[in-house]
Amino acid sequence: MGLYPVFLSLVSATGLAGATWWEKLVTVFLPELWRIVKLLLGGLSGTGMIFALTLLFSIPLGILVMFCRRSRFAPLRVLTTFYISVMRGTPLMLQLVVFYYAPYYFFKIMMNKMPENWLFLALIVGFSINYAAYFAEIFRSGLSSIAVGQYEAANVLDFGRMRTFLHIILPQMVKNVLPSVTNEMITLVKDTSLAFTLSYVEMFTLARQESALMVSPMPLFVAGIFYYVANLVVAFVMARVEKKFDYYHV
Repeated sequence: MGLYPVFLSLVSATGLAGATWWEKLVTVFLPELWRIVKLLLGGLSGTGMIFALTLLFSIPLGILVMFCRRSRFAPLRVLTTFYISVMRGTPLMLQLVVFYYAPYYFFKIMMNKMPENWLFLALIVGFSINYAAYFAEIFRSGLSSIAVGQYEAANVLDFGRMRTFLHIILPQMVKNVLPSVTNEMITLVKDTSLAFTLSYVEMFTLARQESALMVSPMPLFVAGIFYYVANLVVAFVMARVEKKFDYYHV
């Protein structure tokens, strides 16, 4: 059943079958829409926490993975390459399930003995480790794009390796990778909906539940608008950040 039959049933239930379209809209449709919006707003905090905490942990971890990927120590480099391959080559939904049930299958710890917030912790760990692999490759490509002459000039000026990286290489690398990082952030906003895999209550989980109860896609459409607006905000903020780095020309 689509949205229109649900609308007709609501009109019939309220005794407004003979009313004008405007009365039906104001009396039935808009109140129902507002109820759905308020319901989804209640799950927006869960979506926002997954997004924020994933970025908080995955970006530093991605930088660390990038350095491991470029390491001269072959076993570490091979292991890191394998990790990136697995994270990028398997569905995130499957990875979330693996991380959630890992204590039981690897350590025989019963799930009812896990901490109360284990579901949320498993989500953050799963999202962070997955996105760290993508960020690592983005950062590696940005670092590889820096001309060798930058390092040579820093060496002539007697800059140490750390000072060279922090003051010369890193700002240029950040500028180069910002568009790709923005794309990953936009993808992350949408991927937060995969939290429903572990039955974590966030915006999309509520939208799916309400859609099933109403037998209508309307809550899913409203959730889609929320995601779109969130991505507009992310794109706007990142565009401002990119503008701040316009003074670096490489």
